[in-house]
Amino acid sequence: MEEGRSGDRYRTVGSAALAVQPEAVSSPEARRPRLRLAPPVPVAAPRTPFVLLIVLVVVAGVLGILVLNTKIAEGGIQLTDLKKQQAQLDLREQQITQEITEAESPGRLEAAAKRLGLVPAGSPAFIRLPDGKIIGVPQPATGKPSITSQ
Repeated sequence: MEEGRSGDRYRTVGSAALAVQPEAVSSPEARRPRLRLAPPVPVAAPRTPFVLLIVLVVVAGVLGILVLNTKIAEGGIQLTDLKKQQAQLDLREQQITQEITEAESPGRLEAAAKRLGLVPAGSPAFIRLPDGKIIGVPQPATGKPSITSQ
């Protein structure tokens, strides 16, 4: 094989066998130097502001957690106090309900009515509203008023 021929593009000698060989071009454009991409200018950014920012974020996070835990603890204390107050109010409600039940008992109502001078009524009479007819005989209550009512 002759290496001087223009049709030979592959070299078969040595460790770079079958490597593509550039074709020889004698045009003026090919003689100009090739442009290459220059590496970027190294940027030396100051690290102090970034480190301070990270430290501030961490400190703010820790303080936020402390404030949150404090508020939760305060809420727990308030909840305990409110539960105690609720228990006292429930007990007072039960006492008042018991007093009302005792005051509504028939014996207490009768005694209160006698103190006010009321006497037991007889049989009642009714008035029918559509026509105004009286059903039964109305009679005044009879009885002796109690001494305490005067």
